[in-house]
Amino acid sequence: MKADEEYDLVVLGAGAGGMTAALVAALEGLQSLVVERSGQVGGTTARSSGTVWIPNNHHLHGLGIEGDDRAARAYLGALVGDKAEPALREAFIEAAPAMLRYLEERADLRFQPYPRQPDYHQELPGAVEGGRALEPLPFDGRILGPDFDKVAWPLPELMLFGRMMVTRAEAARLLRAATSWDGLALGARLIVRYLADRTRWRRGTRLVLGNALAARLFHNLRRRAVPVWLNAAARRLIVEQGRVRGLVVERGGAELTIGARGGVVMAGGGFPASPELCERYLPKPMAQYTAAYQWCRGETILLAQSAGAALGPPGEDNALWFPSSIGRRRDGTTAVYPHIVLDRAKPGLIAVNAAGRRFVNEAVSYHRFTRAMYRAHQTTPAIPAMLICDHRFLWNYGLGMVRPRTPWPGRFVKSGYLKAAATLEELARKIGVDGAGLADTVNRHNEFARTGVDADFGKGANAYDRWAGDAEHRPNPCLGPIEQPPFYAVALVPTPLGTSLGLLTNRHSQTLDASGRPIEGLYACGNDMHSAVGGEYPGAGAQLGLAMTFGYLVAMHAAKAAGARAA
Repeated sequence: MKADEEYDLVVLGAGAGGMTAALVAALEGLQSLVVERSGQVGGTTARSSGTVWIPNNHHLHGLGIEGDDRAARAYLGALVGDKAEPALREAFIEAAPAMLRYLEERADLRFQPYPRQPDYHQELPGAVEGGRALEPLPFDGRILGPDFDKVAWPLPELMLFGRMMVTRAEAARLLRAATSWDGLALGARLIVRYLADRTRWRRGTRLVLGNALAARLFHNLRRRAVPVWLNAAARRLIVEQGRVRGLVVERGGAELTIGARGGVVMAGGGFPASPELCERYLPKPMAQYTAAYQWCRGETILLAQSAGAALGPPGEDNALWFPSSIGRRRDGTTAVYPHIVLDRAKPGLIAVNAAGRRFVNEAVSYHRFTRAMYRAHQTTPAIPAMLICDHRFLWNYGLGMVRPRTPWPGRFVKSGYLKAAATLEELARKIGVDGAGLADTVNRHNEFARTGVDADFGKGANAYDRWAGDAEHRPNPCLGPIEQPPFYAVALVPTPLGTSLGLLTNRHSQTLDASGRPIEGLYACGNDMHSAVGGEYPGAGAQLGLAMTFGYLVAMHAAKAAGARAA
């Protein structure tokens, strides 16, 4: 093969998994290249919370918790069972703590634990109430200079003023600004910094959440002179004697042949933004929207299949889910607002189907909630599902795109995003659900709010529910009456935040062919890789924790192979 350029490892995709693979490869002495289809780095990572779920991490040890690897094995074993190859989750449990320590010690990546961020399945053995989920520390985007604009934006609906980032904890403090000096002082500091930023930059440069993680990874690649090609498309893989030797990349209107001595890594983020692949593999009714990055179209998966790589076995729904409401921004573009933890678990809200009946504990994780929508829809229409609340709830907690303390939600009503009515009967007519069923459901729910016990779905009965609820509300932080008009509703639909159906791999993240043999020189990580946890969602940051861990394993395997070739 005659190559225009040659590298040890070529990574297709600049999300957390891909950038981790390229960074670790560089730290191990390899020449790596990142090829990104879009004009910015970060992918879906940049839009996410940036949380990474790492069992048995060294920050846990700092909290005095030892032996978490045993608990994690029990937890993932109970959750995943035979839905995925056990060797993959064992590789994750073993390598994830090493990956985290490696990046914190050898690169400028910084995390801190959430002491209280419970795993999503508290009913299972081995679940913990905090410490496995880690938050990336803030990053100063000004360090990147002109390259700051190369970091993809978060969702505007999750920023203040559409351009300023805050963490969930900071948002809670800001809501107390009228009654707390702490909240007022925080607000003053953040706004002064933001206003200074806006004299030079298109948005705030104080980055948190997934934007901070993506920017730190990008910064580390720049420090080590790892080239990141933007607006570059991989067109085909070059396979010689059963091994992937390189690829053809279209860049700047020209096709370049790139040699890859150690291999090519598929890290394109799965296919949540591909209507064709979603139609083929996701459940019906098919999701029409996604909050994932718009370039996650499965192109890298299809490229790997052309070289003989096999897809994993289909699961229940082949995706990882958000329930989202769909709105319209002031500029006319579509907003996909993920209902993660800010409203569903708070006291004074229910989710109902077309019969006006509840079908789920509203406080469960976003993935479990959406799965419940699909399951309930098989008997009674639950897509869309309707979130129902009253005026008191809307003021205290907000609802989707309607922020707490919004003095006049009229523009959301006028746009059709928010439905409002003076009575529950009128609201039922406006949203097309059974009025008698809704009235009965609200009455029953209000009785639960008084007793503090949800006799139907157990809302507020476990640590995860209570963490997402309102700790100051009694007797149950997740149950409150719906009784103060006007009453409101927002429609929720399933939206894939990522896909779990991907390329079969072994514990080194080498892709496998249909017979289970590794394809030399071809790797996959992130959502291009078939889910190592069988499409289940263990806890906050599981996607990123898995993506970064297997990106790390890719680089370590490639570095070891390079050492063997040189010996």
